[in-house]
Amino acid sequence: MDDQTRIEIEAAAFRTLREHLMEKRTDVQNIDMMNLAGFCRNCLSRWYQEAANERGIEMSKNEAREIYYGMSMDAWKANYQTDASAEKQAEFKVAFSENVGEEKP
Repeated sequence: MDDQTRIEIEAAAFRTLREHLMEKRTDVQNIDMMNLAGFCRNCLSRWYQEAANERGIEMSKNEAREIYYGMSMDAWKANYQTDASAEKQAEFKVAFSENVGEEKP
């Protein structure tokens, strides 16, 4: 397989993952994804931002999230996010630290 075809296939897989998480499984909470898999929608948007920044494209965290989510974080939270139990929040602190680093206030 040539590099261009590989890149196109990888991009198609990413788009399918995004569509799955953003349109088909809005019921799946980010905190549950992070606690179980060590990444969530916010991680995907951060990786998008980092890839853009590595290529000299200035993009903030909020800009990347809006591109990935297709809406503002406030809109996503209002439409899809549910309250997390204290137990899930404690698990998240551990998962975030292990997979992303120290949580910033």
